[in-house]
Amino acid sequence: MPQIIYIEANGAEHEIDVPAGNSVMQGAIDNMIDGILAECGGACACATCHCYVDADWVEKVGPPSDIEKEMLEATPQPQENSRLSCQIQVTDELDGLIVRLPESQY
Repeated sequence: MPQIIYIEANGAEHEIDVPAGNSVMQGAIDNMIDGILAECGGACACATCHCYVDADWVEKVGPPSDIEKEMLEATPQPQENSRLSCQIQVTDELDGLIVRLPESQY
């Protein structure tokens, strides 16, 4: 099972086994990781699951869709490596993925 590393804004690190096929967001919700609100439940409609993909993983994760790019514009501090965690599907190739969570989702 792929392991995803979530790093909260305060530096707290969580190494979580997330089943392939689930989203990075779902892995956070299922394991009560602070910093992912996921108000829309993964429908790419709220941007409250914003995260920063570690630079070493950006290419492996792939680019955001046009709809996701629009939603990312609503985040408080978007960066080039910003993604909505609901739009990152966990695969075996993403074992070890590191995502950092922003200070706030608003």
